[in-house]
Amino acid sequence: MAETPEEKDAVTPAADQEVVDVQSATPTATEADQAAAKAAHPKAVRQLTEEEMTRVMVIGAHPDDPEFGAGGTIAKLAAQGKEIIYVLATSGDKGSHDPLVRPGQLATRREQEQRNAAAVLGVKDVIYLRYPDGILENTLALRARLAHLIRQHKPHILFAIDPWRHYQLAPDHRAAGYAALDALWAAREWHIFAEQLYGDEEPWRVSQAYLYWTDNADHFEDISDTIDKKVAALACHATQVGTDTERLETRMRERGKAEGEAVGMAYAEGFKLIKF
Repeated sequence: MAETPEEKDAVTPAADQEVVDVQSATPTATEADQAAAKAAHPKAVRQLTEEEMTRVMVIGAHPDDPEFGAGGTIAKLAAQGKEIIYVLATSGDKGSHDPLVRPGQLATRREQEQRNAAAVLGVKDVIYLRYPDGILENTLALRARLAHLIRQHKPHILFAIDPWRHYQLAPDHRAAGYAALDALWAAREWHIFAEQLYGDEEPWRVSQAYLYWTDNADHFEDISDTIDKKVAALACHATQVGTDTERLETRMRERGKAEGEAVGMAYAEGFKLIKF
């Protein structure tokens, strides 16, 4: 992946990231300052290779967001042996137009649909935060929970909804996208939510963020070999997509083909890719 990364200096990496140690034998005044800084932060970040990035976290607002936004890519990464975890802010308890459907019952059903869909793609685990659907907000409490999960599970790659998508009307999608990126930033800082860093815990630096449902895609994943799995996973969400799987498959193939045509792929998913 050849996109230009965003960089930040003087960030302490986690323990399982390789370090580079360079020290001058006869330091100048400037080098002496650098040596003093290094004494306080003795490790320097080396960018990991694609093969070394083995843990992935996907953050969404509702069940089915990961499959609609990145299902083909998630299946592809799972097939490569990467460990994938979903974190869903809500359980989709308002995802029905039927006034007789009880939100709690719908949430239970949608959580099971999401577990089934995750299993189709090869996802290891699904974590539900169970905030109320439809009124999600990017609060400090949500940011702290997500930052803590990032520090606990230590993903190298994070998928999130692009909150800057033009005219994104769904408030939960905007809130989940902003919260995920704010948490990504907080998780790498020593003094933000410092109470989470007990014992030998250290901040965690995510290496790459893939923003799905973006208007500014600059990275495309070829999902020609996994489009079938994407469709099969989405079919698990019967409360949202119904039971007409033929129609669902046509819809997903048309979308994947439209994204892939511009970059010479049969089927693709586009992302805004940010490297750190």
